[in-house]
This record gives sequence, C-alpha cells and structure tokens, in this order.
Amino acid sequence: MVNFGNIPESFSDRIDSEVVIIPVPYDGTSTWIKGADQGPDALLRASCNLELYDLETGTEVYRKGIFTDKPVLENHSPEQMIKHVFDRSMYWINKGKFIITLGGEHTVCLGTVKAFAEKFKDLSVIQIDAHADLRNSFNGLVYNHACVMARIREYCPIIQVGIRSMDIEERAMIEKERVFWAHEIRKGDKWMERVIGLLTDSVYITIDLDGLDPSIMPSTGTPEPGGMLWYQLLKLLKKVISVKSLVGFDIVELCPNESNKAPDFLAAKLLYKILSYKYQS
Repeated sequence: MVNFGNIPESFSDRIDSEVVIIPVPYDGTSTWIKGADQGPDALLRASCNLELYDLETGTEVYRKGIFTDKPVLENHSPEQMIKHVFDRSMYWINKGKFIITLGGEHTVCLGTVKAFAEKFKDLSVIQIDAHADLRNSFNGLVYNHACVMARIREYCPIIQVGIRSMDIEERAMIEKERVFWAHEIRKGDKWMERVIGLLTDSVYITIDLDGLDPSIMPSTGTPEPGGMLWYQLLKLLKKVISVKSLVGFDIVELCPNESNKAPDFLAAKLLYKILSYKYQS
C-alpha cells in the first residue's frame, strides 16, 4: 500500500508524525457486494491526487505528520481480526498518536473503538450509516457488519445519523432519542445541535460510506438511496469537532469500482477534511 497523500518522507515519519492511519483490508462478513478489502488501498491510491492545501480551513494539515502503518492482514475470523486491530490501536494510542482506521467492512472498527473506550472513560461514538447495525447476531455471528453498533453500544453510548434501513428486530433495539433518521435530517440543520448535546467530551466517529447518498458514493457493498450529501456531512463533522474532543475516527465500506474512481477520491478527501477540522486551531 502507498502512503497517504504521497506525502514527503519528512512529513510521514513513523516516529514524528502526529497521525497514524491503520489500513484493515478485511471483508470476511459482508453479505452482498464483495470488495471492501480493496477499499483501503483504493483510498490511499486516490489520496495521492489530493491538493494538500485545504481551501476551507486555510491549512496544510499534512505538516502535522501522517504515517501510514502496514495493514492489519489477519482474516482467520472476525474475532481474531478485531483482536489484532485492538492491539495495533492500543500500541499507537499509548504512543500518543491520533488514529484513523480504514476498512474494509464495518467490523474492522470494533478493535479500535474498544481500545479507545478503555483509554477514554467518557467516550461516545457517532455513527454515520445507512443501516442501524443493531442485530445481536447475523448469519450465526455476533461479530458481523450487521451487528457493529450492538457491539459498540456495549463499550459506550452511541449516536446514529443518516439511518434509513433496518430489520424489524432492530426496531426494538433503537434508542429513539439517539437516532437521527435520514428522512428527517433533510428538513434543516437544527438537529445537529441535538447531536452535540447528546455527546460526551471525548468523541469517536465511525463513517460507513453507505451513509452518503449513492449519487455521490455508489462504491459500497450495500448502497441505499436517500443518504447524506457532501456539504451536509461536512457541516455536521465541523460542528462536532469544533466543540468536542475528536479522539479518532474510521472510514469503512469503500468497495471500489475500477471504472469509477470518484468515490475513492471522495473517501480520501473526507479523511483529509476531518483532519483539517481537527487541527485547524
């Protein structure tokens, strides 16, 4: 895998970089369109075409140092993959790094979130997603892309944004005051303040790219119509990051299409935008 952004070695050093990207090319439990294991590499390759000056914030966040770690390749079972991601995440957390996890399917974030939940007792998680992911088990697995938020909720409180698809069994698991349905958040932006009011001081963001509308993000394993658009998502992220302590985030479920590179670039730009908001001050 290539280094994020094709950043010069002086700003992508393992020791001095403030930011560490952990690629996890795992696609073991996905159930429709396969290929999310190719997502981290596609994002990183697309990132080499980014302008490293962010126009909105007037910053060059790469100067903080962005190190792209070697991929976590464990794929014998979701449990083993999660353990390896946990160990890698904890290693970098203990080094004082800001961690970004790249999927792969959504289960890859469980190891990272568990590590942050152990380090930050006041952690809460924002989920950007089309799907509730609240099944207790799916296809005989409790560690499955359809169960991710059920597992994360065992670690810390969650806020769900952009949800527009679920199974009836998940309906009973929903915490209504903590879900911001896709069809409702299209009516204005006041709901964003309610999201912020529900969060703790330390926040982790998990972004399943199918949370975005397929018109701008068709390259996912489970596309769902009616999702968030680019500037709405950025507005939410900027608001959250400006008032809360963002401790880490992930971007998952990129299922690249060789004939359409735009979604790969969107995912790479999203990563860089979040970092630009994080380090703007």
